Amino acid sequence: MTEKGKVDAELKGNTLRVYVYALKKNRVGVREVQRALGFSNASLAQYHLGKLKDLGLVREENGEYEVMNEVKVDVMRDFLRIGTSLIPRFVFYAVFFTILAAYMGWITQVDYSGLPLAKWFTALIAVACGIFWYETLRAWRAIPQA
Repeated sequence: MTEKGKVDAELKGNTLRVYVYALKKNRVGVREVQRALGFSNASLAQYHLGKLKDLGLVREENGEYEVMNEVKVDVMRDFLRIGTSLIPRFVFYAVFFTILAAYMGWITQVDYSGLPLAKWFTALIAVACGIFWYETLRAWRAIPQA
């Protein structure tokens, strides 16, 4: 099994939740993970952090774990990491089409030269805008909550 296949197979469930939490915080401790994710004891958090360490995704330094490698598995493929934030890729498209729809709506109201095609084009952009916002919300709901 390749290294990527191993990571794909191992990174799910609580291990994925711990990984997402570590991505958001960048440096985490065992007790912090236990409290944040509601694990019953610290050894469970230690187990999942150890799994991440074995996969080469985090490294341990003085009892704290720091993210070394970022991988795109499962639901993580739809997200970009900006600082400590995980942002769905679709949010950029949604914002672009929202601005474009608002601009086209304003232009057709201010300078409507009798072209019904402009109204149809604005409606089409508004539909695309709605689709991208729907996909953005769907991606945000799919990420494991920490």
